[in-house]
Amino acid sequence: MCARFVGIAGNMKLKEARLRTRILCGLAILLAQVFVSLATAQEPKTKIRISNSAISVTSLALLAARDWKLFYERGLDPEIILMSPALTVPAMISGEIDYFAGVGPGVASASLSGLPFRAVWVSSDRVSYSLMAHSKFKTIQELKGKKIGVTGSLGATNHVSLVIALEKLGISPREFNILALPPQEMLRSLESGFLDAASLNPPTLFMAQKKGFANILDIGSLVEMPGGGLTVLAKDIKGKPDEVKRVIRAMQSAKDLMKKSKEKSLELMRRILKMDQESAASTYEVFLKTLSPDGIPTRAGMENLVKSIQAQGRFTDKKPVFSDLAYDRLATEVAKELGYKLP
Repeated sequence: MCARFVGIAGNMKLKEARLRTRILCGLAILLAQVFVSLATAQEPKTKIRISNSAISVTSLALLAARDWKLFYERGLDPEIILMSPALTVPAMISGEIDYFAGVGPGVASASLSGLPFRAVWVSSDRVSYSLMAHSKFKTIQELKGKKIGVTGSLGATNHVSLVIALEKLGISPREFNILALPPQEMLRSLESGFLDAASLNPPTLFMAQKKGFANILDIGSLVEMPGGGLTVLAKDIKGKPDEVKRVIRAMQSAKDLMKKSKEKSLELMRRILKMDQESAASTYEVFLKTLSPDGIPTRAGMENLVKSIQAQGRFTDKKPVFSDLAYDRLATEVAKELGYKLP
């Protein structure tokens, strides 16, 4: 009997010893993680200056990477500066700005003029325009000879996107009366009947839908063209590729998080873009459709970007190759590191 009690007591002591060992090991691991986190937090961050032309849907990946600390986690301390592409170009050349958060006509025009700018990552590879028309029109063919409004100027992205979409459908743009209007005039011109249709993007697109206008052509589904992204100087691709990759990784990770967490994305859109819940939710769904899966610049997208510039009568003598405008190796490396399956 006594021997049995002794055996039980011995087993209890053994279990207690094992439990203490597990607790101590757990504490040691926890303390190690804390020390690593503290050491990482105390490491100096690389300060970078990123210019962005506007707080808009196309800049959501940039804003999410900043607000969700994804730049910080990768050792970067970003300063985002609102600046037009026209001002960004000389600012980057002089070294005042490190990155341009965009891939568009402004910096692409600078590349066509011979300046060393390269698109290294894209947020979206589709435009978000749709052709909205009065409800009496059911098909695009019924709009032939009618007035269609585009924002900006003839030859700008909105106009060229519509032209590319029509040509893909085998329809000549010359069969329509296409007019350029200021963005704030588009919806009013539709309502007054001055326009029969208009190429719109969010949130004006949703306002038109609420007023009963019909979506008769999803332009974005037909046009591959970069929107949002990252443009750098060619010298920085060679001089600091690791930093450029960290910037790409932060924004690509932000984009992935936006796709996985709708509520977190809607909160960001309501707070930064000043949207109501309904507009944010509708914009989010359109935004997802435009996103580039891996962020790698494509030849088709850059060719359409050049087409949009040359449609304005600029650089019509230029026949650029992909490498004159973009560099896809860094985004490809990041995509592989993040586990994307690439063709």
